[in-house]
Amino acid sequence: MPIDPSAQIAPTARVHPDAVVGPQTSIGDFCVVESDVVIGARCRLEPYVYIKRWTTMGDENEISAHTVLGTDPLDKVFTGERSYLILGNRNKIREHYTISRGTKPETKTVLGDGNYIMTSGHIAHNAVIGNHCVIASCALVAGYVEIGDQAFLSGGVVVHQYSKIGRLAMIGGNTRVNLDAPPFFLYSGFDIEPSGLNVVGLRRAGIQLPGMQALKSAYRMLYRSGLRLSDALERIASEAATPETVHLVEFVRNSQRGICRERGTKQNTGV
Repeated sequence: MPIDPSAQIAPTARVHPDAVVGPQTSIGDFCVVESDVVIGARCRLEPYVYIKRWTTMGDENEISAHTVLGTDPLDKVFTGERSYLILGNRNKIREHYTISRGTKPETKTVLGDGNYIMTSGHIAHNAVIGNHCVIASCALVAGYVEIGDQAFLSGGVVVHQYSKIGRLAMIGGNTRVNLDAPPFFLYSGFDIEPSGLNVVGLRRAGIQLPGMQALKSAYRMLYRSGLRLSDALERIASEAATPETVHLVEFVRNSQRGICRERGTKQNTGV
């Protein structure tokens, strides 16, 4: 049976008979689950959650009241074809949140595992969110954005389409992210700019002192040395090589929008 016998579905909920609902999942009052939806085991949907078609989620996800998953993209070029929203396991999505599926046919929006998504925000079409990220209340993530594992977006952050935020980056409140944010650093300002190392996040992630010292050295080379970007990356690779700095260099080299920079300091942005 598509709906497991051990699932608990409130009498006021409307679950399409073709939807797949896993064992021990709980669906609260006045929820709506459309066809072509897959919900894994031990998930919990609070009252008034709406899961639209072509949404798939893994196990142990918790979705709070008045959240809508799998919405049509907020994109004028969208013409109604099938696309997808894919959620992993153990995500918590709090009240009044919306997440869209992909814009082009057969494309997808993806959230990984263990993310904590707070209230009253939106993740747009074709975004890719990694694992164990925190997105605080009223943050807005535009289309085609990529957010790396363990990143932290504070309240009111606005992320411009196609921007990338690296692993263990922390974005301060009300910051506009309109350029790529390399991993492991703190960012603030109305227009995003780096402001040092994300020491607390690195400690929580188990990065030891030598690794943090290498990242501090990499930060200085990248933002304070006055070197051309390509030269700074070469120095980081040769003088401060750790798994984290290798990842940092790869992120910067692959940036399409360009990385954000400190303001008020002389920098050579040439490549």
